[in-house]
Amino acid sequence: MAFELRQQLKLSQQLIMTPQLQLAIKLLQLSRLELLDKIHQELMENPALEEAVETTTDETEVVVSESFVSDQPTEPPPLLSPAQSDRRNTDEIDWSTYINEYSTSGKYRQETEQREAPNYEAFISQKESLNDHLMWQLRMSFLPPDEEKIGCTIIGNLNADGYLDVSTDDLACMTEEPAEKAEKVLQFLQTFDPPGVCSRNLKECLLIQAKNLELNDTIIPDIIENHLHHLETKNYKAICKALKIDLQAVIAAVDIIRQMEPKPGGQFNIDQPHYITPDIYVYKMDDEFVIVLNDDGLPRLRLNSFFREATHKSQAISTVAREYVQDKMRSATWLIRSIHQRQKTIYRVMESILRYQRDFFEKGIAYLKPMILRDVADDIGMHESTISRVTTNKYAHTPQGIFELKFFFNSSINRKDGDVIASASVLSKIRQIIDSEDSSHPYSDHQIAAILEESNIRLARRTVAKYREMLRILPSSRRKQF
Repeated sequence: MAFELRQQLKLSQQLIMTPQLQLAIKLLQLSRLELLDKIHQELMENPALEEAVETTTDETEVVVSESFVSDQPTEPPPLLSPAQSDRRNTDEIDWSTYINEYSTSGKYRQETEQREAPNYEAFISQKESLNDHLMWQLRMSFLPPDEEKIGCTIIGNLNADGYLDVSTDDLACMTEEPAEKAEKVLQFLQTFDPPGVCSRNLKECLLIQAKNLELNDTIIPDIIENHLHHLETKNYKAICKALKIDLQAVIAAVDIIRQMEPKPGGQFNIDQPHYITPDIYVYKMDDEFVIVLNDDGLPRLRLNSFFREATHKSQAISTVAREYVQDKMRSATWLIRSIHQRQKTIYRVMESILRYQRDFFEKGIAYLKPMILRDVADDIGMHESTISRVTTNKYAHTPQGIFELKFFFNSSINRKDGDVIASASVLSKIRQIIDSEDSSHPYSDHQIAAILEESNIRLARRTVAKYREMLRILPSSRRKQF
């Protein structure tokens, strides 16, 4: 059997993502901070793109920052499709016509509100870390050089909670010192502030704090040493039986232990809080809701005037320069167009959510309706994957609080009368039931299921337990207070 090479012609159709579509999809799934980083990166890399300092009335200017209100009739164009690729010759593009085609002056009102005030937290000095706090105490102790070396090694091997992650033998190996000396230095460092630091486990941490509080002559060290597992399950009767004391004495000791710090290094946490900046605002004015996109901080982009003029003088420049100008102009225009498309798509998705969840915006989470991505996709004529990208890492400021757009999509739970309720509403109701319970007699999962059934919500006990774990609430045996 002979093998040979042959050429065949085959005609087929396939889906190809154009560069415009790829950029639009990429920008669509970015969060607000990621979008800002992307814009700033393009401003540095693309000389054809610049930030408009002042709003002008030039017809050829393309700006990005716009705000949309729901009381204005708008019909934003759908997302780019692969079939809408630009078939024009890139060397003969009429950029002035192309830019004016995507200018939206007069269609939406422009944002004129005052820019955000500077973040004053940026002027606050950096918080002292646990490492710095302990090193300061170590240097003030004036230990011999070999012991100070061991102390530095111990401090360097503490985790964020202030616990030592290595054993004494490992310390001796790392410092090339005897294990007895490493243990001695470790015990000395355990007297440092905060109390309980440099402990190897929770039991040792609590015992050090009990010693600092001069509680060695009480039952507290015995409870910590031998009955810590009973404290976790609140099995106080077992402690009473083992120590031969009454329940009130155990409860009094437990109250003191509860006030101790299980994570000594937690107060030196230097992680900065991350504040959520909403991408969209929903306001209620009279009986109507108004949707406004948050454009504060977004640069107003436009094409560089020098590059625009160069496109009209293509005969006076070389071929290489003309191709460079064309490439940068095309990249800048695609970016501006994609940002416009992103803003319009977010607006349309929020408008659809508002139509479905109007009762939630007016009355609260108890009136949240079950909704899936397909509901919004069918409503605005987009694919579910597009809706998923739009609702990822996007937040909305509503009259009920700040929520991620993903929050409005949840599964349904059937009621006894055949109606449905959103799972998020059931979670909220379970939390309300637990918050209103008697701490000395907390509700079990079975009792919570019975209370929900009185509200026409039928759930199995294991489902209630699953929802309770999602809310990070302990079972009734551990919620009980004496």
